Amino acid sequence: MGIFTHAPDRTARDTARVRTRPSTGYRYLDVLHEQPGTVLAFAHRGGASHPDIAGLENTMQAFRHAVSLGYDYLETDVHVTSDGVLLAFHDTVLDRVTDATGKISESTYAEVRRARIGATEPVPTLAELFDAFPTARFNVDLKADGAVDALVRFLDEREAWDRVCVGSFSGRRLRRFRRLSHGRVVTSASRGEVAAYRLLPSPVARLVTRGRPRVLQVPHRLRRLTIVTPGLVRRAHRAGLQVHVWTIDDPEEMKALIDRGVDGLMTDRTDILRAVLTESGRWRTADDR
Repeated sequence: MGIFTHAPDRTARDTARVRTRPSTGYRYLDVLHEQPGTVLAFAHRGGASHPDIAGLENTMQAFRHAVSLGYDYLETDVHVTSDGVLLAFHDTVLDRVTDATGKISESTYAEVRRARIGATEPVPTLAELFDAFPTARFNVDLKADGAVDALVRFLDEREAWDRVCVGSFSGRRLRRFRRLSHGRVVTSASRGEVAAYRLLPSPVARLVTRGRPRVLQVPHRLRRLTIVTPGLVRRAHRAGLQVHVWTIDDPEEMKALIDRGVDGLMTDRTDILRAVLTESGRWRTADDR
């Protein structure tokens, strides 16, 4: 099931505006190179705020729901239990969204498995997600230092390097993951690397970051500061980077960012993003490819 976007009935003027993305060398991103004018759409935590799955973020039910809508880019977070099992879960502790308490890093998988999200759903493992959705791609936010090595082993065992994009708010985690994965996985920019592309000319930013990130995954705004400016998008594109924006739930904001030329949108409202892309002739599934 794919969630790509396209505009099949463009006017000549619209067609002239379509930017052909350069190939990145990563299959995860190069659907945009192969489909000029497309936008990637990501189901953030499975579409955490969709009315049909309220309170069920990062659950198998949420991800199944997103896939049923046509999404095949699924965003999730990764922690690791004390006995080395990778979990698709956002928080450091179980308390906020489950009926259990305690730190994941101090809990065994058997202990975590007894917890329920929304009183019904267990915390899924990353392996369960990969097995349940074999054609999906995953945007993985590394939430714990201990998850880095475990994720590298997981991807290596499954030869699933092209199914993920990995990011982290921790530059240290990201550097370690890049070192261990030997460039086989596309990674998003660290905070410092994003700052380089915000403040420096593209060639200088590319030099400073050593060409490591292939995508900037950023919020539209951070408090009063606008991050995704036309200038940032231009500089990223000149350097061959994509720009993905999180977490966008307002339809007008979605439209404005698409017009600005961003390459991907992450949303908790999978229904709204799908409607926006459908209205503009940009929504399509794998069957349309």
